[in-house]
Amino acid sequence: MLESAFTGSAPDLTHSNAFAKDEKKFVPVMITPFDTSLKIDYDKLSRVIDFYLAAGAKGFFANCLSSEMYFLNDQERIDLTKYVVKYVNGKVPVVSTGSFGDTLENKALFAKKIRDTGVDGVILISGHFAEKTESDNVLKENFEKFFTLAGDMKMGTYECPVPYKRILTPEVFQFLVSNKNMVYHKDTTEDIQKIDEKLAVAKGTQMELYNAHSASALKSLQDGARGMSPISGNFYPEIHTWLCKNASNPAKAEDASWIQAEIARMEPLISQPYPLSSKYFLKKRGLPLDLVCRAKSKVVTPEQQQTLDAAHATFLGWCERLGIKPVKV
Repeated sequence: MLESAFTGSAPDLTHSNAFAKDEKKFVPVMITPFDTSLKIDYDKLSRVIDFYLAAGAKGFFANCLSSEMYFLNDQERIDLTKYVVKYVNGKVPVVSTGSFGDTLENKALFAKKIRDTGVDGVILISGHFAEKTESDNVLKENFEKFFTLAGDMKMGTYECPVPYKRILTPEVFQFLVSNKNMVYHKDTTEDIQKIDEKLAVAKGTQMELYNAHSASALKSLQDGARGMSPISGNFYPEIHTWLCKNASNPAKAEDASWIQAEIARMEPLISQPYPLSSKYFLKKRGLPLDLVCRAKSKVVTPEQQQTLDAAHATFLGWCERLGIKPVKV
């Protein structure tokens, strides 16, 4: 049994109103546990989901880059998504990447399969819809063709660094927001000015923006972002839940600015070799994870272990200052 870090924080979102709550939300970019034979370990995935929920997660992004989605086959992507949706059982919304395929037609077919798992949003990787050298007009044309092929489904976008990071300009973002089925955007610009430009477009619409960049998290939340989805949420999710809750709380302004600086300082230290570093950190916190990945990171070196051990001690100090009770596993 996991003990929650926060009292009264039980998720209350359901599929019917998944994107309707006016609250700031931490949405983890989920890691995928594997066993020693590199098969998805669904029993351990259940433990990870329970951990995220106890830490105050208000949604899940399954089958994302942190999930090692490029190292899964199509059936594994579908099965992984389906399992998360079934296990979460409507407590919070779930989104999953659905834009895999070598043609727009095949992308649409796969997106429908992800939709049919019961997700609250099918996520489209911006770099899947135009080559790096192609113009925004090509990008918009391909999105438009995809929308026609895919039919009616709730969707979102993700400026994933792989195959390349295609940042959505305000013009392209406006085009996407005009489609009422577009409800979610995971932003990776790492530039608060560009984030604010998107927030101005999204204001008053159905579109929710989630910032992946820890260093601009506080400002983006204060400026209207719906939530956070940084990789550091796979180390200390309680901290991000606290920041989402207190970003605009005048009584916590000093602590919020302090923890913002702390997580920005810590991010480059914990990100090597990610996502294996996250599995090491969560294992240290008590989750029964095998330290294996399909991604390129194969081992945590002794030096990296020392860095992560120090980060864990720092995290406990953060919790003490902020009055957070770390989730007990």
